[in-house]
Amino acid sequence: MNEKAEASQLPVFFENDELSALEAITEAQKIAFGPVVFQAVRLLRDKGILKALADAKTVGLTDAEAAKIAGISEYGARVLLESGLGAKVCLRREDKYFISKIGLFFLNDRMTKVNLDFVQDICYKAMWHLEEAIDQGKPAGLKELGPWDTIYQGLSILPEPAFSSWFNFDHFYSDQVFTKIMPIILEGRPENVFDIGGNTGKFAIACCDADPEVNVTICDLEVQLNHAEDYLSKKGYSGRIKRHQMNVLDKHLDFPGKADVIMMSQFLDCFSEEEIVHILKSVQSGLGEGGSIFILETYWDRQRFEISAFCLQQTSLYFTAIANGNSKMYHSEQMKKCIDAAGLVIDLEMDQLGISHTLFRCKKKV
Repeated sequence: MNEKAEASQLPVFFENDELSALEAITEAQKIAFGPVVFQAVRLLRDKGILKALADAKTVGLTDAEAAKIAGISEYGARVLLESGLGAKVCLRREDKYFISKIGLFFLNDRMTKVNLDFVQDICYKAMWHLEEAIDQGKPAGLKELGPWDTIYQGLSILPEPAFSSWFNFDHFYSDQVFTKIMPIILEGRPENVFDIGGNTGKFAIACCDADPEVNVTICDLEVQLNHAEDYLSKKGYSGRIKRHQMNVLDKHLDFPGKADVIMMSQFLDCFSEEEIVHILKSVQSGLGEGGSIFILETYWDRQRFEISAFCLQQTSLYFTAIANGNSKMYHSEQMKKCIDAAGLVIDLEMDQLGISHTLFRCKKKV
């Protein structure tokens, strides 16, 4: 059957699909073999073959030469390189292999590296349990990493290389945003800032660097605060930044006073919509008169590039299978409904922050 005839038999609701039938079936096969391609490209990187191809530049390498450099059999090098051809991370001319532009990104681009390592070390084995996680509403894949109810209980004690891969992934996206939002966060010279779910304390450090007089308190689970204390001590901020133990899912929250600013960075995506409403209602008890609640998140519908939305949509499944079983990377309208339900109103929105972030500034409804 030719492509034109095949396309004519598609259901009416496909009329606005931009792909031809041939393009669609091609993409379908890439998805079908996706896990196989992923592991082949990872090994091409980790075995040093991509680097060897890059070093060879215009000269190229035979599969035997690549095998010798990688310390594997010629057969092993050959099957990896041929898979790499299909994945377009390498090219082949006159029995020699050369690195492609895509291959160079796998080799040199930090975002590609942290994403691949995160999927390999955190997600890959756990995704075998995705169906179970969806059926049960629990992070069934987390058992591949540790014996916790949610990943947040074990973040600071994850085994390597999962520990490094998780924090490299998390920090890569947030680190590029903090300095850009500081003028807004510290507008009006707030005296006290509560950093809810502060993780290692990088946002708190950014606040202190921007304003030497501001008082910052990280509010988080005990295990996270212990990890933050270690990190802050290494950076010389242990005495500068306070820490307060708190579980935001508790019925009543006990804050150490009132804050002019409450910050939640890449935090609310760790909870279900019902839990987000509860958290946003509860944290208001720690907000001073006229204070602001800031929400920094990555919404898949607010992305400049289609690939950014794609990455966020796939990251949602990490939350489903591994993190907690009930949260995701949200559409911005879902978050806005939660904010409204919690008795808050958004008075400032900023998009295109860093790679993919949006900042909401919220006030109590009058």
